[in-house]
Amino acid sequence: MKKLSFLILLLPFVAFGQILPATFHADVKHTGVYTIKNYSAFAGLKWKFKTNGKVFSSPAISNGIAYIGSEDHSLYAIDTKTGKKIWEFCTGGAVHSSPSVNKNVVCFGSYDGYYYALNARTGKLLWKFKTGGEKKVGAKGLWTMQPKDEYMDDLYDFFLSSPIFSANASTVYFGSSDGKLYAVSAITGKLKWSFKTSGLIHTTPSLYNGKLYIGSWDTYFYAIDAATGKLSWKFKTGIQPDYHVLEGIQASATCSNGMVYFGARDGFFYALNAVTGKLNWKYAADNSWILTTAAIQNGKVYIGTSDTYLFLAFDAKTGRQLFKYKANGYLYSSPALTVSTAFFGDFTGKMFAVDLKTGQPNATYAVPNRLKNASTVLRSDTLDYSYLTKDKDNALYSTSVNTMDRFYTLGPIVSSPAISNGVIYFGSADGYLYAVNLK
Repeated sequence: MKKLSFLILLLPFVAFGQILPATFHADVKHTGVYTIKNYSAFAGLKWKFKTNGKVFSSPAISNGIAYIGSEDHSLYAIDTKTGKKIWEFCTGGAVHSSPSVNKNVVCFGSYDGYYYALNARTGKLLWKFKTGGEKKVGAKGLWTMQPKDEYMDDLYDFFLSSPIFSANASTVYFGSSDGKLYAVSAITGKLKWSFKTSGLIHTTPSLYNGKLYIGSWDTYFYAIDAATGKLSWKFKTGIQPDYHVLEGIQASATCSNGMVYFGARDGFFYALNAVTGKLNWKYAADNSWILTTAAIQNGKVYIGTSDTYLFLAFDAKTGRQLFKYKANGYLYSSPALTVSTAFFGDFTGKMFAVDLKTGQPNATYAVPNRLKNASTVLRSDTLDYSYLTKDKDNALYSTSVNTMDRFYTLGPIVSSPAISNGVIYFGSADGYLYAVNLK
């Protein structure tokens, strides 16, 4: 009886003593596969949690806690049952980086120039690492907009690099706007090594067979030895010297079956040999950026495009297109997969559940701001930039800023969803983290 009582007392510590790993796009290979269960549609709002800023960060769900960053400078830990805040950690800048959780540590980056490690249960600071500074992509007279001497942020540069942990959780890897990929001790935050590129790194590294895969705004995609930080190979994507619109890598990579997949702003989606960097196939997206991180399952790879609003499926080996489905706006939210369905959001504030066999939607879910403002912002329920800028000077940067502000009234979903225990979690530019039941 004493032994039984001891085991009963021990159970809470066995069950809850170790927080399970959680990271951007499901795992360090970024496959986007969250569950082997067959969730295929939405079953109503469970709860929503209000932050004080836009949410571009993607949630990480671990042991009954949802972690999410906000433009209000904070990282939040939220009880997944109740939607109530457990703790909040405030930084000196917007938190567009997505949190990663491993061995009771949650790690994330902030625009204040630091990457932080906190106790995942209490929110207590364990360490912070100073980068060379975090910023958005931008330039004077960006994309030849006027006035030519005014510095302009790229309004579509939504993300900071998100950390990932090594397999034994001893090392944390992340990129930075200073152009470096860092490897630091997960215990102390001390630098192990860094690798320098020639552009900002806002992509999240993928870890696969001992190598890190990451893209930079210098237009190169890199394979780097995870133990030493030495370059294995690099692959050049397209450039656009006069305008610089169609160049740079903003999407993180996905790895599977000896291949690495990523999209770029040059309007192509690439499939490379993970060992050699040799091109296997590529898809031309009609000059549309590809900012989403691909999801892969059962030999099929899934992506979303920006200006063409397409969700696409390909044979992962050959690149043969299997289907395409057009959403209502830009797709920057990377798909989360169940057995039969892909879940992703668009820039009009709508979340889609698309059948992986037919390429057709099973269901959609709209955030409240979309329901409220769609009739005045959208044209025929679809995002149309020219519709909102009619009779305005599109050469002016201020026109782009004002139009984006109109778009934001819809509650765009840029955050990539995470699925756990029959609930899908995603952030919105309306400032909320949503928890929606699935069926």
